[in-house]
Formats: sequence, structure tokens, C-alpha cells
Amino acid sequence: MNKNEKFVITINRELGSGGRTVGRKLAEKLGVAFYDKALIKALQEKFNLTVEEIERLKGQKKSWWDDVKRVWQIGPGANSNFFLPQKGSGVDLLDTKEIFEAETLILQDIALHESCVVAGRSGFFVFRAHPNHLNIFIQASMPFRIDRLMRKQGKSEAEAREAIERVDRMRENYVQEYTKSSRYDTRNYDLVISADGKTEDEIVDIIMKYIG
Repeated sequence: MNKNEKFVITINRELGSGGRTVGRKLAEKLGVAFYDKALIKALQEKFNLTVEEIERLKGQKKSWWDDVKRVWQIGPGANSNFFLPQKGSGVDLLDTKEIFEAETLILQDIALHESCVVAGRSGFFVFRAHPNHLNIFIQASMPFRIDRLMRKQGKSEAEAREAIERVDRMRENYVQEYTKSSRYDTRNYDLVISADGKTEDEIVDIIMKYIG
């Protein structure tokens, strides 16, 4: 990946690995926008971004994404806390094929206009044809993940383990359904990092050194 040209970095991660935080910090360090499920879903709901509506907007005006960014002040340095899902916000709700297709169009159009970091959303598949992309997978051992959820979300050990197992199933089913691949297949990634024994900032430094 050439960071001096328009690029997209995808971060797939296991729940409790700190991957979302890594993605946000990496975007800040690179001075580019950060996108995740919460933001993309909020955009879809706010602007009714179905596949048909996206195609209509693109047909009307090539800069439709710039208009959306201006309305929501999306970009480097923007306050992303507004887009964070609230506790108990239904992380395991099933997506439909139309939602996946709309998300794919949104993300691909974003990448046409700017460099960015994208967390989740099967980014390794969505951007597989992008000429300048880097796919990263961040994983961690079960004890590490449980401990992090207990500290960050105030869960008991049993609650943390149940949440991890449920989200792991949900995310793997999602990826298999829409990409016909597995999120655990390392061939989908350029870089796989274990979070064990590392802080989020240390993982960001590893990625920055890899990029060069």
C-alpha cells in the first residue's frame, strides 16, 4: 500500500481485541476519516440510502458524498462519539442482502473520494478490487478478550464470554453469507496481528511501520 496515494485500510477484528480503537487511532495518525458499522448504518437511516437511492443520487450529482459529509461533518478530527452504538443496541441484529449491497456501494464510493480506515463491514471483500488497499485482521486470545470486556463494559466473566461467543458466530455467519469466505481465513489479509501483550497504540505503531 502506498500512503502517498489515495488508499483504504480495512480493519477486521475479534470482539475484545481492541481493533475498533486501533482503527480509530490509526485513522487519526494518518489524518484520514474513520468509518464503522455505527456510522454507515446511521447514514443509511438518516439519508434513506438504499441501493436505488444511492444510484439515483450518483446519477444526479457525482459529489453526493461530499454533500453528505458537509451535513454530518464527517472526516479527520470529526467527533465520532455520536456514532458509537449504545450499550445493548442490538449488535446481533441480522442484516439483509439489500443493506449489505447498500453498505458496499456507500463504502466503495467513499474510497473513490478519499483515503480512509474502515472497521468491519467485510472490508477485505468490499475493497478487493481497490488498487491501493491494505487488509488487517486483529485477533486475541479468549482470556485477553474476556478481560478487556470485563474492564471496558463492566461485564462479569460469564457475560463477557457469552457476548464474545455470540458476536463471533454472528460475524462469521455474516461474512460467510455475503462473501462466501471466512473472516478467519488469513488469505483475506495482508497483516494479521495478535493483540495479546500489546496496547492499542503499540498495534498502531506496528501497522505504521508495516506501511512504511
